[in-house]
Amino acid sequence: MSDALSTTKLSSKGQVVIPENVREAMGLEPGIQFIVVYEGDSIILKVISQPTLKRLKSLREKVRVQAKKAGLSPEDIKNAIRDARNQ
Repeated sequence: MSDALSTTKLSSKGQVVIPENVREAMGLEPGIQFIVVYEGDSIILKVISQPTLKRLKSLREKVRVQAKKAGLSPEDIKNAIRDARNQ
């Protein structure tokens, strides 16, 4: 557990350095992107990772099942995607 605990500081530019032991343990490389979530005095950095093809296929199937339950046609979904992209 001691390897999972590190400290860091906020720079005057709002930058935070992720300690080397954490970067190495998680395999973090320069340019990786994070989602930043905060509540109260807690900040969580969640790595944004590209889903695998297997995960995408699984998600697509779940969407199809839910769309069918909701009575949506493929045309309804195409229209909803088009509308969302135009916003």
